Amino acid sequence: MKLLKSLQDSVKQIEKMYTDYEDIGLLIEMSQEEQDDDTIAEIQEELERFISEFEELRIQTLLTGEYDKNNAIISLHAGAGGTESCDWAGMLYRMYTRWAERKGYTLEVLDFLDGDVAGIKGVTFEVQGENAYGYLRSEKGVHRLVRISPFNAAGKRQTSFVSCDVIPDIEDEIEIEINDDDLRIDTYRASGAGGQHINKTSSAIRITHLPTGIVVQCQNERSQHMNKDKAMQMLKAKLYLLKQQEQADKVSDIRGEIKEIGFGSQIRSYVMQPYTMVKDHRTNAEISNVGAVMDGNIDPFINAYLSAK
Repeated sequence: MKLLKSLQDSVKQIEKMYTDYEDIGLLIEMSQEEQDDDTIAEIQEELERFISEFEELRIQTLLTGEYDKNNAIISLHAGAGGTESCDWAGMLYRMYTRWAERKGYTLEVLDFLDGDVAGIKGVTFEVQGENAYGYLRSEKGVHRLVRISPFNAAGKRQTSFVSCDVIPDIEDEIEIEINDDDLRIDTYRASGAGGQHINKTSSAIRITHLPTGIVVQCQNERSQHMNKDKAMQMLKAKLYLLKQQEQADKVSDIRGEIKEIGFGSQIRSYVMQPYTMVKDHRTNAEISNVGAVMDGNIDPFINAYLSAK
């Protein structure tokens, strides 16, 4: 039923674009016949909207990966930069939240760790909606911020980094053999606002896969058992992707290259001083309106990445 609805929505979208295309052509003919210059602005507005919708539809045709239609699980971790980096992680979390709202997606926090002074040390959340992973896989990598830090008394320009990891939420049962001896399972008290179980029981789960060093965490569920099940699902997804990468010898296709969270490893730079510019170093896509980007306008970067791929 999910696939059927997706196909029906695609057909409706294409049929609407055919109708819009014919309507624009009719407006142009009427304007020429009646020599009515007043409709030019209306035609231009309709044409720009049509081009925007057409480009969005074209990008959707590029989402042909095995997991592109799945939900996406994103992990943000503050890197070099201390308190400034934690604040940057909080800003990025807000950016992805706003982007998800624009797309009509829902967002569920799986794990959250506050910064010591401000912002977020780390957060893992799931973006739920069709093609969420297909779009968001482009965000995998290190994000760099350059600005005059509000936490620097000298008012100096400061650079900070946050890593972003993106994996698909693979709902199907994954056949991955995991040796219990290869796992270290730690429990801790969940952090967050309110709730009967929050900060009262050690319900949060952290699982470390010792052979690969992969770490997954979950604290949003109501019980330790449910958190463990979700964490194991995330671990299996990561191990499954890792296995595919090894077999295909194409690490960048699914999970991307793992880099240090610091200088020289960023995929995108967000510069707020001395000028304003957001630049993606993989595609050279640029936007000068940093405020719009931080409010969730990251589609130009996503589209440029998918087109380049």
